[in-house]
Amino acid sequence: MRIIFFIKLLLTPNNTIISMQVSSFLPAITQMIYDMGLQDSLDGITFECPQIALNEKTRVVRCVLEGKNYTSDEINTLFSNSKATGESLYFVDEAELSKIAPDVIFTQDVCEVCQIDTKCTAAAVANLEKQPELIPINPASLQDVFDSLLTIATAMGKPELGQKHKDELLARVDAVIDIQRKNRLQQKSVMLLEWIDPLFNCGHWIPHQIGYAGGIDLLSHPSGDSIVVDWEKIVRYDPEVLVIAPCGYTTETTLKDMPFLTNRPEWKNLRAVKNKAVYIADFDLFTQPSASTLVNGIEILAKIIHPEFYEVSKNLQHKFFKFI
Repeated sequence: MRIIFFIKLLLTPNNTIISMQVSSFLPAITQMIYDMGLQDSLDGITFECPQIALNEKTRVVRCVLEGKNYTSDEINTLFSNSKATGESLYFVDEAELSKIAPDVIFTQDVCEVCQIDTKCTAAAVANLEKQPELIPINPASLQDVFDSLLTIATAMGKPELGQKHKDELLARVDAVIDIQRKNRLQQKSVMLLEWIDPLFNCGHWIPHQIGYAGGIDLLSHPSGDSIVVDWEKIVRYDPEVLVIAPCGYTTETTLKDMPFLTNRPEWKNLRAVKNKAVYIADFDLFTQPSASTLVNGIEILAKIIHPEFYEVSKNLQHKFFKFI
């Protein structure tokens, strides 16, 4: 579906053009706004947005779980209960948002439990004196993520910046593919886990990332939601490479939960363990759908899957490590 935005010039009574003000209720959108150099028009973000934004912008989306220290299973239970009861764990600081008075709020409906969704946002802004336009960004595939750059940039009146950034990122993906073609590399079987307790496979754009990096995840759900997967199925699949990157977790957080895997009796017999090809990676390389971080993820996956043929830049080396 092609979405066309009609950009309205904002005028004062003296017909002086004033700048558009936007808010981002999704960390990935905030990242993309910064990547395109459009952050001067941004205020009103979430508590989970990139650190540079947290240092500069007003936090208006909060969560009742902020500052809490829960296990993977406890977090899963809390979010499952929230979904079952329809009670959101997120809330909007309406007073602060009213001061910002955004013309546009970017929101999402990809995951109603991991981030605030459009329905909750609409309820939060219903009483604002100035009604913003709500623009959901809902990618299912990697191509959708790249296209969202154009959606965001166009809505902010700068479509050329979106196209420029997209072209730069696609050139990096092409460079990864060229190495595989030049060296006639064969795909390796991979599994990427989006959660440990319970075990979740990977979905949406992540299987496409794995494909571009020279692997294939036969337990994944391309362009669809990640789902719970039985441990026995993973054992039967027995991937050559295992990547653990739970949603919202840094490598340090994930390391604390690894006993959920390593204490299983079949663990030591997995091919990835025997191959010493088990890796832990930061979540924003995969489950945060900002185009630049997903391309970072592709480059890191290429290094993980075919380590002798790829190198990653120094600024990305801290984002993953070999567990075994």
